[in-house]
Amino acid sequence: MVNATKGLFISCDIPMAQFIVKMNAALPASQKFIIHVLDDTHFFVQPDVAGMIRSAISEFRDQNSYEKPT
Repeated sequence: MVNATKGLFISCDIPMAQFIVKMNAALPASQKFIIHVLDDTHFFVQPDVAGMIRSAISEFRDQNSYEKPT
């Protein structure tokens, strides 16, 4: 019998993948969103976490962006 799971495929570079893994690891077991790690740069995740991942990545990039002093 085949079991199918609805999800979202994520492809990214290795540093961003590590950020996503760390984000997933920080959550309690009932809220973990990674269904399967396919390789170093590809994930299969719960379909309802796309917005949460995007906002966390955006916030991370904002914190780590250089702003020229005035």
